[in-house]
Amino acid sequence: MNQTRRTFLQSALLATLAARLGPTLAAAGAPPAILKPRRLTAGATVGLVSPASATWVTEELTIAQETLAALGLKVKTGAHALDRHGYLAGTDAARAADLNTMFADDSVDAILCIRGGWGSNRILPLLDYKSIAAHPKIFMGYSDITGLHTAIHARTGLVTFHGPVGVSTWTDFSLEAMRRVLFKGEAITMENPRKAGEAGVVTRDRIQTITPGTARGRLLGGNLTVLTAMLGSDYLPDWNGAILFLEDTNENIYRIDRMLTQLKLAGVLDRIGGFVFGKCTKCTAGDNNYGSLTLEEVLAEHVRPLKIPAWQGAMIGHIDSQFTVPVGLRAEIDAQRGSITLLEPAVR
Repeated sequence: MNQTRRTFLQSALLATLAARLGPTLAAAGAPPAILKPRRLTAGATVGLVSPASATWVTEELTIAQETLAALGLKVKTGAHALDRHGYLAGTDAARAADLNTMFADDSVDAILCIRGGWGSNRILPLLDYKSIAAHPKIFMGYSDITGLHTAIHARTGLVTFHGPVGVSTWTDFSLEAMRRVLFKGEAITMENPRKAGEAGVVTRDRIQTITPGTARGRLLGGNLTVLTAMLGSDYLPDWNGAILFLEDTNENIYRIDRMLTQLKLAGVLDRIGGFVFGKCTKCTAGDNNYGSLTLEEVLAEHVRPLKIPAWQGAMIGHIDSQFTVPVGLRAEIDAQRGSITLLEPAVR
């Protein structure tokens, strides 16, 4: 068989597979087209699921249900929301089934994760990405939910939302951010609060510019630990030109260094066009580590040589007041101003 005929047959086979597999083939090629969910409206139904760690105190689920009701939303709770399998919220099959069911259920308008913890990456092979693409809807959570955001967007193109979970403390800041992005469909500019203290100087939630400048690209990222645990898998997006945002909690500084090194060695950092680091809550040098680098030094050493716009301190992470960040949506960052501007509405 000559080379021309072999190439033709290979191309025909790939085209046939693409037609049959639809969005599931996206992970192996170019990024899929952006798929937007419908916006939230009063009276919409939100499905509550537990794709990761177990909810040990049932009152936490009740609070999440009441919080959504106070926002004028109806609630549908996953059948396995209170299951327990060790530290997980039920078996992998049960947790995946709840998520697949909520996406396929046309009476459910949005899906909110009750909590993060650990377990989302375990169910990635069990998700029905073709069904998810056929039923695009708002999906929100943070921390361990990073694995689901990353895989769902990579496989389907669906814009998902890195934001509060059901057990979060819903502050006025978080609620306003969610309303403007998910209800009003505004292409907002996200900036840290700039409330001055008694001396007239802003001392809380300050931002630090790593490298000044502006950059545009798809917002991708989330929890650093979860993201690096996915490297080498088939559930990662195309990083070329992306705005990478990261956050973490309860990690020693040397571990942050180690994980950023892993992203560097995997070629991720060399492909992005912009960088935003949120909060690293309770990230310390660790016991008896007097010679530790600081987080500021670690970020500077890894990010500054990239010569891309970059800043740290965004309201993203394990904090009460946080942005609602649309994963996969194009945005512009201004590293000197410390802002993230959506270039279009995240919902339709």
